[in-house]
Amino acid sequence: MTITTGLVVANIYYNQPLLTDIALNFKVSNSKAGQVSMFTQIGYAAGLLFIVPLADMLKRKRLMIIDFALIIISLLGVALSKSIHLLYFASFLVGLTSVIPQLLIPMVAHLANPHERGKKIGFVMSGLLIGILLSRTISGFVGAHFGWRSIFYAAAAVMFILWGLVYWLLPEIEPTYKGKYSHLMKSLVHLFMSEPKLRLASFRGALLFAGFSAFWSTLAFLLKLPQFNEGSDVAGAFGLVGAFGALAVGFMGRLTDKMDAFKLSTFTILLVIISFIIFYFSSHSIAGLIIGVIIMDMGVQSTHISNQAIIFSLNAEARNRINTIYMVSYFIGGSAGTFLASQIWGLYQWSGVCAIGTILSVIVLCVHLVNRKKMQQNTTASVA
Repeated sequence: MTITTGLVVANIYYNQPLLTDIALNFKVSNSKAGQVSMFTQIGYAAGLLFIVPLADMLKRKRLMIIDFALIIISLLGVALSKSIHLLYFASFLVGLTSVIPQLLIPMVAHLANPHERGKKIGFVMSGLLIGILLSRTISGFVGAHFGWRSIFYAAAAVMFILWGLVYWLLPEIEPTYKGKYSHLMKSLVHLFMSEPKLRLASFRGALLFAGFSAFWSTLAFLLKLPQFNEGSDVAGAFGLVGAFGALAVGFMGRLTDKMDAFKLSTFTILLVIISFIIFYFSSHSIAGLIIGVIIMDMGVQSTHISNQAIIFSLNAEARNRINTIYMVSYFIGGSAGTFLASQIWGLYQWSGVCAIGTILSVIVLCVHLVNRKKMQQNTTASVA
């Protein structure tokens, strides 16, 4: 489950180190190329909203098998795109279909004992984070040596192999929801309105991921400037740096089971704020960018695990729908951060991107502190 999660989620992030190459290939501006990443994230949010809830009413494994076929078609569509608009559409489809990790993570929460839920989620999330970060490293290297389209052909082949492994090895889980799809979708609204802790976790996740996406979607543009003059391979190599932060995520998951989640989240949100301050003063420093990436990834992903431990303790029978609400919010935030950064880059470049990340993470910290009582009630519920 961890391996599948890491390899499938990578599909969403392959394009980020390649955006300057895509801009040159299609003879468009960096801002227009940046929208490739935005459309992928919008597609992912749409897949979370319309596909993931089906796991509460359909057999999980059967749903994944169908989805894998669609992922392969979408990746080939990206590799074969002849115009930037076709690439936008194919990238949207890649995001739409690459939702299998969000079918597996609630399964982990379902199978884990309550007192180990944070630890188990943290283990799978470590695989997911490594997949996200190493996808940039691999695609940057492949793009620099074989062209940006090559990674998508390779990804389609990997998905075909995973398709077979999931079919043969993954156990089936029977659905718990017996109603209609329309009623299932309406229940999302009810869950969102009736669970203030879910709304708070969704808000925190969305804004932090917006800043995270703003950074990663413009890093290749920064590294292309004269003070660095580096290509997609170096932009992708920063994924290796971020992978060090992933090593801490499993540890943070265990801490979520043992200590006050409010205090832990306060610390992890502060890490994100500090990282963007470091980024601001590192527009000419590779070393500063490396330090900032490690700190930012630790902060964002650890807060994400804390959020998930909270939401998965709310309603065991609706975990897929709860995860849908949280992750749709998360990736709406990510796509908004990507779009905002691509627009701000044209006006203020790196300082504007750092300002976006700092402002968003400070807002998260303020909302987090104001809602202290709700968060600590959540901690009590999770331990119980």
